[in-house]
Amino acid sequence: MGAPMHDAGLEADLFTVEAAALSAARSMYADDAASGAQQRRMLGELINHYERLMRETRRLIRRSDRAERDMHLLNRELQTLAGQLEYRATHDPLTGALNRGALIERAQRCLTQGDMALIVLDIDLFKQVNDDFGHPAGDSVIQAVVGCLKQVLGSDTAIGRVGGEEFSVVWPTASREDAAAIGQQICNAVGAHQHCSPISRSVTVSVGVSWNRAGSAFEAAYNHADQALYQAKRDGRNCVRLWLEA
Repeated sequence: MGAPMHDAGLEADLFTVEAAALSAARSMYADDAASGAQQRRMLGELINHYERLMRETRRLIRRSDRAERDMHLLNRELQTLAGQLEYRATHDPLTGALNRGALIERAQRCLTQGDMALIVLDIDLFKQVNDDFGHPAGDSVIQAVVGCLKQVLGSDTAIGRVGGEEFSVVWPTASREDAAAIGQQICNAVGAHQHCSPISRSVTVSVGVSWNRAGSAFEAAYNHADQALYQAKRDGRNCVRLWLEA
């Protein structure tokens, strides 16, 4: 708090002193009887005050430049922080996949623009993975599944972790057959993935797919994909089932 008071006092004193010096110089300029020595002395005082003004002006400019640089730096830091907060609000911290809310928002937006497949997959017998190899190994399996999804679908595809070991994919397509084929590619890629120690066996997923026309409700799309997923579970796991409208 001391520095601002000092600066304010200095600036007030500066303008008061200079105003007085300027007033005295004007009076002497108007005084025809002023001697040369008096005028010379007054000119010297004006030079001193002018130099002081120049020093203070440079100081204020430097302070203003520093303040502007600090403001730009602060703005960049705030933008970075806002981006980090937005990312954390929309992504799963373990895998970097979209979280449930963000995945739903992407799916709803996609359904307003065209036909879409909603793919839901669940890691088969995941509890056994945790029981046999430990929870850190279970986390690595979850991360590996997301890695497989990105490898098959591309990093720009909307991939979400919507539950502990459940994932969803938003796949825009006008073809029901394309939707089923993508589901099978996902199933094959996860099943073929070689996991690191201590996991000593393959891990598979069951996949449910619903194909939905533009304008469909997300709730219906998800319910249909979920029904197909449970059918895949009932049919022995490690397979793909496509929901077909009755």
